[in-house]
Amino acid sequence: MNFLVRLTLVLALALSFNQASAQSSKYKCMLQMSNYVGEGAYIVVSVIDPKGNYESTLYVMGDDKQWYNSLKEWYKVYQKRPNISAKTGASVTGGDRSITTMEIDNAKLNKGYKLRFETSVENQKYHVTDVEIPLTTEALSQKADGKGYIRYVRFSKI
Repeated sequence: MNFLVRLTLVLALALSFNQASAQSSKYKCMLQMSNYVGEGAYIVVSVIDPKGNYESTLYVMGDDKQWYNSLKEWYKVYQKRPNISAKTGASVTGGDRSITTMEIDNAKLNKGYKLRFETSVENQKYHVTDVEIPLTTEALSQKADGKGYIRYVRFSKI
């Protein structure tokens, strides 16, 4: 095989790899909790489709599955599909900050999807939409304020 044919093959492989890896993007998510008193909050980050249905789970903060039922709306879906492919981490307490990495499907951007942060704290109020962020390039570049245990959420593309 001559050099030009090899070079063409290498470039074609590199191009196909680049297109495959461009199907999703990684984002650093910084979550700042409000100064509430109580146990650590269980938080689930879900992708919500344009019709308002749960499509997928990106992240679960709270690693003890016995408390997942406190995230009432998400848990209804989780019971039907318990093998979630989301990352999990520790719950987050009042005043604390959590920094995680999430992978977001580029095909969902600017198409009417949302990211929903659902929160629950033992023996306290449950928030089905503590934070809801339109899944747009503009919204992902801005700070989103919470309505319950989350003070704010900020994303940055990495």
